[in-house]
Amino acid sequence: MNRVLPILVVLAAILALWYVAVVPMNAGWTIAQAERAGHDLTFADVVADTMNQDRPRLPAPHQVAAELKKTVLDTKVTSKRSLVFHGWITLQSTLWGFALGTTVGIGMAVSIVYSRTANMSLMPWAIISQTIPIVAIAPMIIVVLATLGVEGRTVPKAIISAYLCFFPVLVSMVKGLRSPGAMQIDLMKTYSANAGQTFWKLRLPASMPYLFTSLKVGIAAALVGTIVGELPTGAIQGLGARILIGDQFGNPLMIWSALIAAACLAGALVTIVTVLQSLALQRMGYAR
Repeated sequence: MNRVLPILVVLAAILALWYVAVVPMNAGWTIAQAERAGHDLTFADVVADTMNQDRPRLPAPHQVAAELKKTVLDTKVTSKRSLVFHGWITLQSTLWGFALGTTVGIGMAVSIVYSRTANMSLMPWAIISQTIPIVAIAPMIIVVLATLGVEGRTVPKAIISAYLCFFPVLVSMVKGLRSPGAMQIDLMKTYSANAGQTFWKLRLPASMPYLFTSLKVGIAAALVGTIVGELPTGAIQGLGARILIGDQFGNPLMIWSALIAAACLAGALVTIVTVLQSLALQRMGYAR
């Protein structure tokens, strides 16, 4: 209960601020319509109307909840109107991108730790790569892959997802692999351990807390990359496509329901990684 209460308090505060923001955001249309019709509105009338507009600038929480119920619970998961269906499309590319980004990040980290040349060459480029906005590089990736004959939308989205995912894994793994102290390294040398044995027996186990911390950041970044990647690919399936279609047709409820669904999906993925972290670190003796 002590862990749940702070979360509930923050959630209640967010909902309260959201409801407060709905009135000024949507009041302009309500007042304009009343002036055209020659009606006088009280503040209560304005508040009531702003909470139930068909195409509000900012939907009220209960409107978004109703849209989520309709598209998640009241619609078959195989329907293209179902957010479960679109969430599954986005999840597939996210997991592929996460796997690719994690593999690349760990591989680069090992190279940087064990090679001075790689340290001086790879790390600066990895840092520079993160200064390029993903919305700028995503179309470039799509064009290059199309030129190479790569068809389909899963691969481009996975690569864009991996692009955002690999960097936190890289930085944390470099820190983790370098975390053993000089005395620990010297102890391995007294046992006549070679570089491989030192890696598997000392450096890699020591890096696990750093790795899992980066994976929680990486899985969320991978989801963001997938959603961003769905926008320029012209995708008609996925949460990003749902947001884009909602924007094109002026349907804020569709946009906000997709955003909330993406947030819930991100929370579920981070929770899964957290559970795996707890199990792994307990087994390795880091936590009880």
